[in-house]
Amino acid sequence: MATKIHKLLLTTTLALVVLFTTSKAFANDPAASTEAAFNPGEMIQHHITDAPDWHIVTIDGHEYSIPLPVILYSSQRGLDVFSSSRFEHGHAAYNGYKLEHGHIEAVDASGSADHSVYLYNVSITKNVASMMLSAVILLVLFLTIAGSYKKRQGLAPKGAQSFFEPIILYIRDDVAKTMIGPKYEKFMPYLLTIFFFIWFNNLLGLIPAGANVSGNITFTLFLALATFIVTTLTANKYYWAHILWTPGVPLPLRIIILPLEVIGMFTKPFSLMIRLFANITAGHIIVLSFLGLVFIFKTIAVAAFGVPFALFISILELFVALLQAYVFTLLTALYFGSAVHAHEHDDDHAQGHEAAH
Repeated sequence: MATKIHKLLLTTTLALVVLFTTSKAFANDPAASTEAAFNPGEMIQHHITDAPDWHIVTIDGHEYSIPLPVILYSSQRGLDVFSSSRFEHGHAAYNGYKLEHGHIEAVDASGSADHSVYLYNVSITKNVASMMLSAVILLVLFLTIAGSYKKRQGLAPKGAQSFFEPIILYIRDDVAKTMIGPKYEKFMPYLLTIFFFIWFNNLLGLIPAGANVSGNITFTLFLALATFIVTTLTANKYYWAHILWTPGVPLPLRIIILPLEVIGMFTKPFSLMIRLFANITAGHIIVLSFLGLVFIFKTIAVAAFGVPFALFISILELFVALLQAYVFTLLTALYFGSAVHAHEHDDDHAQGHEAAH
């Protein structure tokens, strides 16, 4: 449902941008032509992509950012570590490196790109810093909650404990137990970790000047890859028998089904990656598009239309932030269940057969 709403609103927004832009072009306002044109695409791209520094605000043309460490290595130049402030927000080169469209590249003495230098960039970017921040928040929060459980054994939950306990129990009872079965306990640490990690990163991304972590394809790729690895390593022989040599079907069909099953192993984590990335990115683009309309036309009528819609989508994004964390966790539990369920079913059947004898 949230995906359909995002697609509808994104299509509507793009249509309005095209309509209003075309109308302004035909208006031929001489005063407006003397001003520097506002580029909504550049503004949106700036806000949703990663960066080597954490931009906070721009006031009267002055950019205020939190500098982050830049860590570069190449076989030609060795290791270089310096602050991102050396780039002066992309306006200057430093020590043979330049920030170009959010990416750091090596340059020669003339300032041109030096393609002979292959860089390994392991810098602490805005997204990485945001992930570290969310990890620290999660550690402090849940270590505090764990301490509360030890101190208040047998007592009613209180404070943060009372807020998060129903969520944890829901993930355990309605997601893990339902999708995985009796062996759910060994998967609970992973399921709870990815749920809260995705949720908190989504919420931090909604804060002004926040990082769009879940809207980074690399972030969702590694989450999906982690789910794929855990599924593969914990799968039992019955799961692999179903994948590689489906039982109960004729031989010709087995040959046809085999490549489909193998492809399905990889399409599942791929769908996890794309779903989270696309939904979070679409939400940010819609909000920024509505706000961009205000700066393009600079009229009260457009502001009266754009700001309330941007506010509405921002409130909707609070729900989407939780929903996408839940969907990712639910599908992950479903994949885990498919990897261990057949073995449990056969074990129960075998135990029942032995008891009958």
